[in-house]
Amino acid sequence: MRAEIFHEFQLRCQSLAANNNRGFKQEFEELNDVGKELSARAGELEANREKNRYPYILPYDHCRVRLSLQDSQPHSDYINANFVPGGTSERDFICTQGPLHSTMADFWRMVWEQNVRIIVMVTALRHKNIVLCDQYWPLERGGAVCHGLIQVTTLSRKQGPDYFISTINLRKRGSATEKTVTHYYYPSWPDRGVPKEPSSLCAFTEHVRQHLDAIPCLGPAVVHCSAGVGRSGAFVTLLWLMQLSVRGVPPDIRGAVEDLRRHRMWMVQNLEQYVFIHQCLLHWLGRGTGGYPARGTQSQGASSNAGQMQERPHSASAQGDGGRRHQHRRQKPHSNQAQSTTQHVLHPGNLLRRFLPSSMQFNSNSHT
Repeated sequence: MRAEIFHEFQLRCQSLAANNNRGFKQEFEELNDVGKELSARAGELEANREKNRYPYILPYDHCRVRLSLQDSQPHSDYINANFVPGGTSERDFICTQGPLHSTMADFWRMVWEQNVRIIVMVTALRHKNIVLCDQYWPLERGGAVCHGLIQVTTLSRKQGPDYFISTINLRKRGSATEKTVTHYYYPSWPDRGVPKEPSSLCAFTEHVRQHLDAIPCLGPAVVHCSAGVGRSGAFVTLLWLMQLSVRGVPPDIRGAVEDLRRHRMWMVQNLEQYVFIHQCLLHWLGRGTGGYPARGTQSQGASSNAGQMQERPHSASAQGDGGRRHQHRRQKPHSNQAQSTTQHVLHPGNLLRRFLPSSMQFNSNSHT
């Protein structure tokens, strides 16, 4: 089954990459207006503006994470974070911005209240002189810090090829309960770009995927970069479609990105990231099948357009306040995309989770 999925996906990617990535560009452009009619009023409120790392990247109201109210303060429930799907429900993941110094207590309160067991960080803390994410956890083993009512202690830290894995203990003042969180830190994903090699991100994502499959069903996993849209969206898309491919469901990248963009604005923010997801899935699916990634997807077109289509969390003009006031236009699936019966059931709009046969569903102990 994996070999069959690989070969069909390889042909699909070769078709998209033809004529200087014409198919990739067309698909990505068709996603431009998805979700932009959705409101983000809570993030626009004066009381919440300083809680946003970037003023034009705001959480949609219909699926924003709501914190418990503190001391009956009306806006203390706000954090720049959205629940997003990932294979089994509307709340498989929380995608959020990199915490600010002023929002670290809110971030850890969210982790505590949502029973989060895994945090995935796909950004470095800094790029040159720009702070992309404030350091919200102790780097060294034995380090401890308090954020609001929650004490955060790093119990262990291991280094992988391109990433770090920390085990973190959480204790809340006034509570006898302790919680353990695994923190995956992938600093080698460059700001406004993609990793150098698909193999690196695939190995990291596969590690997280296997962990999610192994732990009991508790709470969503948190994924963040700096703005919580570009790299975060690409990571969730890749992991989601890996999970489904393992269960025999062919990947639908366009459909996954469409669904994610209905839950958080600008998920998978540029063409380079969109193409790179395809490259990663080709690499991952091709392992053990005797196949190799299609050369046509190593696109000159994507790289040559990178300057115009980068993730731009530092320039408000790049996204124009998220473009929420534009009229939404729902796009139809490509008629030339071959679909099996299962794929037809799972095309965008239904997407990839509600109609899975029971034999393809996650095991009862897997993460949702």
